[in-house]
Amino acid sequence: MKSVFIFPGQGSQYVGMGKSLYDNFSVAKQIFEEANDALSLDLKKICFDGPESDLRLTQNTQPAILCHSIAAYNVMINESEIKPAYVAGHSLGEYSALVASKALRFSDAIRLVQKRGQFMQEAVPVGTGAMAALVGATEESAKIVCQKSSEKTAKVCEVANYNGGGQIVISGHKEAIDEAVDLASKDVDLKIARAVPLQVSAPFHCSLMKAAEEKMLPLLKATSVNSLEFAYIANVDAEVYSASDRVVDCLIRQICGSVRWEQSMTKLAALEVSTAYEIGPGKVLSGLMRRINRELKTKAVDVVDDIRALS
Repeated sequence: MKSVFIFPGQGSQYVGMGKSLYDNFSVAKQIFEEANDALSLDLKKICFDGPESDLRLTQNTQPAILCHSIAAYNVMINESEIKPAYVAGHSLGEYSALVASKALRFSDAIRLVQKRGQFMQEAVPVGTGAMAALVGATEESAKIVCQKSSEKTAKVCEVANYNGGGQIVISGHKEAIDEAVDLASKDVDLKIARAVPLQVSAPFHCSLMKAAEEKMLPLLKATSVNSLEFAYIANVDAEVYSASDRVVDCLIRQICGSVRWEQSMTKLAALEVSTAYEIGPGKVLSGLMRRINRELKTKAVDVVDDIRALS
């Protein structure tokens, strides 16, 4: 049977991330130093020491998670003989997956995600946008909530993430999201268990990110894309790609498009994948996988003890 390497996105960061890898493995240390040089920023200090308020800034969070993920990946492939059949990443994590698959150079990817974070933050004035999680929602009920909310408020309300196990995240203008939360909580026919506003800095993965998409377009088109060493499953359509000719298009469409994580992970059974390694900070994706497919084994690769547990 085969394995998939999955890489986390924004929200998985924590102060101290990557330090145990940096302190114990030269290949991890090299990645953090390369990131610092590429960004002219002490990203290592932000990851290891915070403060949390700096780590939470989107333009810092995104390169921090990419850096930790690739450091962990490099340690893993050096210290074990485990190789993936496929790679995938949740939102930002797609860049980590593409670096792991050799389609993107790390130095290019770290600059791209810093700009991606900056452009996403700038796309919508602070306080204008919002996101919420609909727990127990189906795709149909989530779309009904979004449609009714948009019609009532004349504002954007769209599905951002299909996370799996009945968790769907919506994104848009704050007025529309507030209306959607109220509707989901009160309309018993929708059978949504809970609607929970999320603490986020911007409304990601919806049409309000169009300005970020337009700014990323020339940067992505100017980036060298190499052949894929491992096939990757794209967020935007949950399709498996073995050639790299669609990488830039998928990354561009991903900015405003929904993250089809549940559809991507559901596909693994047909691909004969038995084990998923979550590589990077935290265990967010492992938690989602338990809701999507309990039969698929998941292993976290975050700190030194996780690396030692592989052998």
